[in-house]
Amino acid sequence: MTITTFIIIWAVAFVFFVIVEIANGAGLLSIWFALGSLAAMFCAIAKLPFVAQFAVFVFASIVFLFATRPLAKKVRMTAVPTNFELDVGKTAQVIESIDNSLNKGRVRLDGTDWSAVSADGKKIEKGSTVSVVEVSGAKLVVTLKN
Repeated sequence: MTITTFIIIWAVAFVFFVIVEIANGAGLLSIWFALGSLAAMFCAIAKLPFVAQFAVFVFASIVFLFATRPLAKKVRMTAVPTNFELDVGKTAQVIESIDNSLNKGRVRLDGTDWSAVSADGKKIEKGSTVSVVEVSGAKLVVTLKN
């Protein structure tokens, strides 16, 4: 095989791994191999033997894997809002007066009844309209809507 053939092989491998990375969407699946292929392609351009090119591919892929591992963890640990967090800012109806001192109160939000507490600690009467400011466990934290 000629040097040009090895350059093409590594370029095709690079493009393949980049396409796999983009198609995956989950993030950082094959980017390490793409970067390793790129390093091996530069070795082919420098006319190093195939064994050296392959060794650089493996070594560079491993180095990139460990060098970007903290980034990979951070990318995977990004918070995805739950359905409950999406309720913040919505309007609900008080169906049982909210009194934090008595630990009682219920609201209806999108057809579902929830336990509720007042954000400012003030009593909120039945029939009032409230805004959800936080979801705390199985309770909605609400404020009286004016």
